[in-house]
Amino acid sequence: MKETHSLEFKRDITNTFLKTVSAYANYDGGSVIFGVDDQGTVVGLADPESACLDIENKINDSISPQPCFELKVNKREKTIELSVSAGLNKPYLYRGKAYRRNDTATIPVDPLELSRLVLQGKNINFESLPASNQELTFGVLADKAKDEIGIHDLSMDVLRSLGLYSKDDGYNHAAELLSDKNDFPGIDMACFGESISIIKKRATFSHESVLRQLDEAMQIYRDTYQYEKIEGMRREKISLIPEEAFREALVNALIHRTWDISIQIRVLLFPDRVEISSPGGLAGGISKEEFLRGNISFLRNPILGNVFYRLHLVEILGTGILRIRSAYENSVKQPLFEFYENSITVILPVNTAPDLSEDEQRVYKALSRVFPQSISEIKEKIPFGRSKITALLQAMGKKNYVVITGKGRGTKYKLL
Repeated sequence: MKETHSLEFKRDITNTFLKTVSAYANYDGGSVIFGVDDQGTVVGLADPESACLDIENKINDSISPQPCFELKVNKREKTIELSVSAGLNKPYLYRGKAYRRNDTATIPVDPLELSRLVLQGKNINFESLPASNQELTFGVLADKAKDEIGIHDLSMDVLRSLGLYSKDDGYNHAAELLSDKNDFPGIDMACFGESISIIKKRATFSHESVLRQLDEAMQIYRDTYQYEKIEGMRREKISLIPEEAFREALVNALIHRTWDISIQIRVLLFPDRVEISSPGGLAGGISKEEFLRGNISFLRNPILGNVFYRLHLVEILGTGILRIRSAYENSVKQPLFEFYENSITVILPVNTAPDLSEDEQRVYKALSRVFPQSISEIKEKIPFGRSKITALLQAMGKKNYVVITGKGRGTKYKLL
């Protein structure tokens, strides 16, 4: 056994475990096993039953508010497992300090993170706090509302219905973000040439409506990755990177980022890819797998997200990742998602069509990147014989388009 982010070992019962209880209750929960040394070797406790009472008393006397926890005794090994659940009444303090896990260590939270925990405990989002500036104008929002949803008068009643204004607190941070001028960071863009030493274009959009920032960033994207191809009387628009994927990634960055820190959304444009990095890691205890599957969505900024939805800037809230993947359905190179503690980066490669024959392309479209399929399953989708499908798949495997696993009847195929 090894210690992890959510598992800690304690040879004896000392007060140091209380910091970890605070960390688990403040975030995603976890376990502490007593009677196990730092190397994961079971050493046992002299009197586990008495130790349970000692642990319980220490938590009740030292952690405020009281977290939800459970104690289990392993009589054979003479160990105790303390399971702590993520709490709702954050922050959970030990001696006046809140803690968090940093890999396998437990450390105090900084003042910014403490303020976030306080808001979570009150079930309040940063965007719903009162704006520092109450003299706001909404020319950009008014134009969008008129064009997209036919609202000709952006009255106070409309602003209230959008969740941007209340009689008690006035305008909130979400309103400030949508206003024509504000004090929030924005989008920093850089377009590179053959190397990062060659900067072809640089633009920063900040202190203005996030709606205008989105439009300005989209225009730079179009100037960089779109062109028209003329063949005879036909004029075709070519997108090296799918516009839908870029828009979804940038909109996601705007409505999911943390707005309580003065850091720009960074958009780097390279000849072969775009990298969009937004401040704020995964929110609401969502795992990487849940994020990538797109089956669970937690809006860090629900008011802003709702306005974007009403203005038709997003189709259905929570489907952004699925739409990005869909835009690359027939591309050899697929988008990548990198997760860090305080940021998320989306990498969108230049859309490259597979270099395959007509028959190989039919097989390619029948395959999945996620679920391996047998020859029989593939044969149900295309009118080829088993021998032909097998030969095509073997050829596609040599071209590094297909991953082949198993042997004999257990052989299965999926896209690389």
